[in-house]
Amino acid sequence: MERLSPKIVGLVIDIFCSSMIYVANELGIPPYIFFTSDAGFLGFVLYLSVWHSQNGREFNLTDPDLYITAYTNLVPSNVLPTFAFNKEGYTAFMNYGARFKETKGILISTFAELEPHAVNSLASDPELPPVYTIGPHLDLAGQKGREDNKEEIMKWLEDQPPSSVLFLCFGSMGTLEVPQLQELANAHEQTGVRFLWLIKMPIGSEYGKFDELLPEGFLISTKDRGMVCGWAPQDKATAGFVSHCGWNSTLESLWHGVPMVTWPLYGEQQINAFQIVKDLELTVELRMDYRIGNNSDGGIVRAKEIESAIRCIMDSENPVRKRVKEMRDKSREVLMEGGSSFVSLRLLLKTILDG
Repeated sequence: MERLSPKIVGLVIDIFCSSMIYVANELGIPPYIFFTSDAGFLGFVLYLSVWHSQNGREFNLTDPDLYITAYTNLVPSNVLPTFAFNKEGYTAFMNYGARFKETKGILISTFAELEPHAVNSLASDPELPPVYTIGPHLDLAGQKGREDNKEEIMKWLEDQPPSSVLFLCFGSMGTLEVPQLQELANAHEQTGVRFLWLIKMPIGSEYGKFDELLPEGFLISTKDRGMVCGWAPQDKATAGFVSHCGWNSTLESLWHGVPMVTWPLYGEQQINAFQIVKDLELTVELRMDYRIGNNSDGGIVRAKEIESAIRCIMDSENPVRKRVKEMRDKSREVLMEGGSSFVSLRLLLKTILDG
């Protein structure tokens, strides 16, 4: 009997492999893009062709505020993604946006209740294929075994009262320079807040230990209420999160109902910070325009400013806390039968299987 080959009914493609869209179309395989960032940022990527048709160049920091349909508020040029200011990156993302229109659908790791304005903006664009919100897409198991003293870290977290710890993490690639780390340490000393601070050693750094990066005596003076390490999970003890505003970290924080302080570093994190501060009102603003290697506008974030943001996020009466708790519940409901992401994913699968 002739062996039957399975029929390929669709090809889901990552944004950075978008050249495969043409291959899929040539082979007659319906291509779909999986966009792992937010709907607002997708709206910005698609806006690049509009900007280029009017201006014919990449952006600069002196450009006026921008009207981008995926955002509720006008977008300042100083929160645009880093790539938008150099020709190579700008051109690459503009081309990505053009390719997205050649697909049969765009899958986004978000949910309609989180970004209603951005999602509706994309859905109403006649030039776009259908948009499927299938998030939050999270690795809740986390990466295990990354820290030698994992048991010590987990024991320390378990010993803390619920919702009492400030969690500080700047992502797997985020590092701050030593002067900035020391300002942050000085802020910790002033607040008296419990903290779990994840520090990633800079590649090629001359420093080998955390105490070489931080003010003299800091680790000793805060040992009863703080821990500094290279990795740790979020935990029920977490009450606030100083975040680089990467989209995965943002979704994880909302899933756990933990409010954030915005401290973007690179990539699209600045425009993410803008959206969750101004459009969604789900975070406390520290900075939206901070950018590694280019802080001529704001320079180092000083201890007083950091201290103020920490006290604000740890205030149990802060209205941001209530909004984040509500979004936590919604982030779970959307994945259940009848929820918006459940329905969207089911529609996507039906569309693919029906051909």
